[in-house]
Amino acid sequence: MADLFADTAPAALPSEASPLADRLRPHALGEVVGQAHLTGPDGAIGRMVAAGRLSSMILWGPPGTGKTTIAKLLADAVGLRFVMISAVFSGVADLKKLFAEARDHARTGTRTLLFVDEIHRFNRAQQDGFLPYVEDGTVILVGATTENPSFELNAALLSRAQVLILNRLDAAALGELVARGEAVEARPLPVTDDARAALIASADGDGRFLLNQVETLFSVEIDDPLDPQALAALLHRRMPVYDKDREGHYNLISALHKAVRGSDPQAALYYLARMLVGGEEPLFLARRLVRMAIEDIGLADPQALVQCIAAKDCYDFLGSPEGELALAQACLYLATAPKSNAGYKAFGAAQRSARETGSLMPPKTILNAPTKLMKQVGYGEGYAYDHDAPDAFSGDDYWPEEMTAQTFYVPSPRGFEAKIAERLAYWAGLKAERRA
Repeated sequence: MADLFADTAPAALPSEASPLADRLRPHALGEVVGQAHLTGPDGAIGRMVAAGRLSSMILWGPPGTGKTTIAKLLADAVGLRFVMISAVFSGVADLKKLFAEARDHARTGTRTLLFVDEIHRFNRAQQDGFLPYVEDGTVILVGATTENPSFELNAALLSRAQVLILNRLDAAALGELVARGEAVEARPLPVTDDARAALIASADGDGRFLLNQVETLFSVEIDDPLDPQALAALLHRRMPVYDKDREGHYNLISALHKAVRGSDPQAALYYLARMLVGGEEPLFLARRLVRMAIEDIGLADPQALVQCIAAKDCYDFLGSPEGELALAQACLYLATAPKSNAGYKAFGAAQRSARETGSLMPPKTILNAPTKLMKQVGYGEGYAYDHDAPDAFSGDDYWPEEMTAQTFYVPSPRGFEAKIAERLAYWAGLKAERRA
């Protein structure tokens, strides 16, 4: 039977005619940039390769970070047949043929690494179809996704695959890609140092995008090195301006965040303007403002998040430059709002506790009992409906029996959280009275 899905691309183009990204594709895991935490000797992938045994995995990361490349190199490293499909173009019939071929190869001693690009595009039923073949070893599944696997993949599939997170490529990794492109072309990129920094920043962590831009620059005749403005004009993309004291993209967004957190609206507005004037993507700034609202203000002023979402919607509606004023208004609101990271810290503590306690069962009293059997075993028995209790507060125990009650959230004495603290103290008093 023909391998309909195998990686059987047509004969490679001559190296000088191939796209730059293809010519720079790594030939070994050690050549992959920006993912040493996975591919290095102490990384999960590095350890698996050293042992010669792969387990199924989900590669989760932004576009252009090396997911496809890593999958191909994994197959080569441990001697597996490599098969690649895209969830966008494949259906159940395709998968059945693929699994049948994999079983035929397994009988001859050749195992298959199945790489599924955009695996989150498969629906729940299609994802379930992978389970028996992953369990019996017919295929080693390597799925790639840019979406959060917790939300997009079945729990059953996740329990059979290790989730590995690929980093967004940082400036150093992207700079290494540019240097490799220059080595292949045997000439320097025709840009100034500031323009090079702007080009790297504009890639937003996407190595594939960056190499395409580099290839464009090498394909045209350029007499004098381009500065950021000339580079933007050539590539038809607004480029951030980076001055010579190296205050770049990450320095500026850090300064903006710290100024908001430090309740300095003047400095916060300055750094916001710096980034917008420099060509930063406004929706990137909108996302960061939303994060500041939930990380540094939270319930001390619940309107902070509302203001930021409204500013994002306003920018979507008006565009630039009018919509940028909405971002400025949100920035000022955040900088002048009462500050609290109580919610941020509480969620972190709750996550740590959830990881430590595993799958403890909630008390049966608060479980629904939609079936007769569930009622017979005590689900929902003795539940105290809070609206029927004095002050609409039963004071019941909602924690698993194996756990003692925890305190994750301690509201600050600032803003609206001061009132929340009063409520919590009131409820604690009621609970103590009714249990006395």
